[in-house]
Amino acid sequence: MSHYDESPINPLPPVVMLLSLAIVLPELAFQLGERGLIGGPEAVGWRLAMVNRFAFVDGVFDQMVARRVWPPEHLARFVTYPFVHASFVQAVFALVFVLALGKMVGERFSGLAVLVVFFGASIFAALVYGTLLDEDFPLFGGFPPAYGLIGAYTFLYWLKQVATGGPQTQAFMLIVLLMGIQLVFGLLFGPRNDWVADLAGFVAGFGLSFLVVPGGAKRLVTWLRDR
Repeated sequence: MSHYDESPINPLPPVVMLLSLAIVLPELAFQLGERGLIGGPEAVGWRLAMVNRFAFVDGVFDQMVARRVWPPEHLARFVTYPFVHASFVQAVFALVFVLALGKMVGERFSGLAVLVVFFGASIFAALVYGTLLDEDFPLFGGFPPAYGLIGAYTFLYWLKQVATGGPQTQAFMLIVLLMGIQLVFGLLFGPRNDWVADLAGFVAGFGLSFLVVPGGAKRLVTWLRDR
């Protein structure tokens, strides 16, 4: 009789677990505080306080660029804003994206590569948001780096299509679908410009994957020569 030690459920890559905890723990604290279970009366304002402290603010970015002064506490906003959310629902959706896409990408990429994609997308999305828009509403929530993971997943799917001779456009159906959903929600509930950051996160995730995928630089050179 054969014995198998493998679990039927593949465990999450450790880096994805850490990123997920970084989303879950603040939201858990907000929920407990809003219900008066921890922190006392002032806990009700924790969420707003954390948004003010950690969100990416276009006006702050514009001042840094204009004055050429780069305070560390404001530079940190490029990588802290994904871990603060406007609501429990937003946090749950961001968590689902990070868990699902992070697992698929993390099974092919190293832990360091996943971090490069996640935080690279976070930084690039904020830069695009701050450069292209004149937006009063701050950028926060995990969707831009989650879209970076979607970009990395799209890259892997695209590589598979290239290798097998399948239709390469099929790899981009997920991002087209998600952008279409955002368009519908914008028409129904009013336009929001954070889709610009989400799309920028996707572009960053797709582009960075050329560099961080195993054999990335060599594979990129080979692909360019084949073109």
